[in-house]
Amino acid sequence: MGNHVAVGAIELSSIGVGYQVQDALMKAATTTLLIARTICSGKYLIVFCGKVGDVEAAMETARKVGETFVIDYLMVANIHQAVFPALAQSVVLSPEEIGALGVIETFSAVSALVAADVAGKAANVTLFRLSLAMAMGGKGLLLMTGSLANVEAAVDAAKESLKECGLLCSAVVLPRPEKELFTDYI
Repeated sequence: MGNHVAVGAIELSSIGVGYQVQDALMKAATTTLLIARTICSGKYLIVFCGKVGDVEAAMETARKVGETFVIDYLMVANIHQAVFPALAQSVVLSPEEIGALGVIETFSAVSALVAADVAGKAANVTLFRLSLAMAMGGKGLLLMTGSLANVEAAVDAAKESLKECGLLCSAVVLPRPEKELFTDYI
């Protein structure tokens, strides 16, 4: 993902329009699709990455084509690189990496991407899971680990970034979580 320094995401209330938007944004600029699928509650989510100018052009096209069906969207230039493996569910933790557990739950998939970027930039934490909307009623979920101080700082920063949009569902820090909470990741 070295050349992919920006991420765009758009959530639509129509599946049919979602396909139309996906086609248009892919034709508008050179981007790489990370996620393009239906999500809970009959919505469509598209997440893509590329160079900043390409993502900006694709997002502008997506918003125009999506019109009133756009629920939420974002573009993050220079996104924290730890977001990509967390989103791909490809992070494997060693027992030494397991520390405090931070959990951010959002009311939308797009806002979880914002939380992941902010948390990763705020403190030295390992983002190990970023789930967007599937089997969660359209919500987003971010899991991170690290020292207690770093996890608290990252969770606080993510919470603060979500206050403006009102899409924070919960923010939890477990100082000494049971190791079983990480079973799927080690």
